[in-house]
Amino acid sequence: MKQLIQQQSSQILDEAIAIRRHIHQHPELSFKEFETSKFIQSKLKEWGIDFTSGIVETGIVALIRPEKETIKCIALRADMDALPITEKTDTPYRSVHEGVMHACGHDVHTAMLLGAAKVINDNRDALNCQVKLIFQPGEEKLPGGASLMIEQGVLENPKVDEIYALHVFPELEAGKIGMRSGMYMASTDEIYMTVKGKGGHGAMPHQNIDPILISAHLITSLQQIVSRNCPPHIPCVLSFGRIEGLGATNVIPDKVELQGTFRTMDEKWRDKAHGLIQQHASDLVKSMGGTIEVNIVRGYPFLENNPELTESAREKAAQVLGADNITDLPLRLTAEDFSYFSQKIPSTFIRIGVRNEAKGITKPVHNAEFDIDESAILTGIQTLLSQVML
Repeated sequence: MKQLIQQQSSQILDEAIAIRRHIHQHPELSFKEFETSKFIQSKLKEWGIDFTSGIVETGIVALIRPEKETIKCIALRADMDALPITEKTDTPYRSVHEGVMHACGHDVHTAMLLGAAKVINDNRDALNCQVKLIFQPGEEKLPGGASLMIEQGVLENPKVDEIYALHVFPELEAGKIGMRSGMYMASTDEIYMTVKGKGGHGAMPHQNIDPILISAHLITSLQQIVSRNCPPHIPCVLSFGRIEGLGATNVIPDKVELQGTFRTMDEKWRDKAHGLIQQHASDLVKSMGGTIEVNIVRGYPFLENNPELTESAREKAAQVLGADNITDLPLRLTAEDFSYFSQKIPSTFIRIGVRNEAKGITKPVHNAEFDIDESAILTGIQTLLSQVML
């Protein structure tokens, strides 16, 4: 079976690369992946793979069954939405949609899953399980397409026993994959604050209530929520990425709007921290004469890789890729809505190296110049195949 996986994945590689380039050239934003969905459906129809479309509007679920009776069902998931970024590469397959780009590799994930689907379907009678293929919309936007697909029964009929997903990883060279057992990625919450004061002339601050000054104190003091309240063994970060106070050099505005993110890996601390942020912000702003509106939007939960499943996945992938091409991953405070699956059933989230320094392919995800070494698509296909065919 190892030789079959290696041979047939190599045979589908050129088509998988063409699929990736087509999707990359025609990106669509979260929950608007209408043409992408039609394209995926056309490939599944071409290969004779049964599927159901229209799940969360653009999502697709396909099912491959062997002739013999099987009980176990393994799911493979790929996300397919793009980001609101203007691409700055000069590749022939660069985005034709201004302001929209596959800068997080979801085009790659979809191509890998479609390539694997073709090989799995061609060898379905050799399978010892059913394989459910999940093409998911809206990973980049709350509440996350994964949560909505789960609500619509994607893990049922047949019931899914375990699930795997891949994600590009520019920090790792192409040909290698990364794995981590147990806790891996953080929960993510969005923080929106509006600090209100009393605007006026910058030369007469005593007549005003300065929301700029209040916000400066607030941002600095909120860091104590993490440094003096979070248990040291719990990974946690609080960051503010947007401050908007529309005054001028000599104008103090009436209000300042702040946006930030809170991330951690412990649900009890997460809930406690939300309360601390709310209370501290209210007390501090009030003490300086202002008022504040705080809205904490709860995002994705933490992502935990099932230890037994991850160890099994490592062993299977090593048979095809070689043990030397599998590396251990550190904890990350980035987030992924695949975490919703990991909260429900045994799951493993695998990183696929896409870096090639000799070719200058080194940019991180969510970057306007992001690209991949397309040989990584073969690695991804083989990794998926190893999980369902070995």
